[in-house]
Amino acid sequence: QVPLVQSGGGLVQAGGSLTLSCEASKRTFNPYVMGWFRQAPGKERTFVASIDARGDSTYYADSVRGRFTISRDNAKNTMYLQMNSLKPEDTAIYYCARASGAVYGTLLARPENYDYWGQGSQVTVSS
Repeated sequence: QVPLVQSGGGLVQAGGSLTLSCEASKRTFNPYVMGWFRQAPGKERTFVASIDARGDSTYYADSVRGRFTISRDNAKNTMYLQMNSLKPEDTAIYYCARASGAVYGTLLARPENYDYWGQGSQVTVSS
């Protein structure tokens, strides 16, 4: 079991920026695909972005592409989500997650293919 500890989040005005981080307690972070998901009140958890084990390839939901950037620092066992040009519709609890196996292509966007999750970070974007 690999704990994922998130930090960041908060309240920001529309058009502003915010950065989330997700740190693993073990080096087992390094070989795994990682992802970010979000869940608004009363709605399902949806895919935001993912990054491969080396940090070479990224995959984004259409709703955030061009505004959000996912990255990772394997030496620090930490993943980041930089969010720019934030909109009120980005308001949600954001979760980092570790893939459970060989996940690629459209499988990356499915939460059932991730086995460990962070505690969540609230992001609120005001108008």
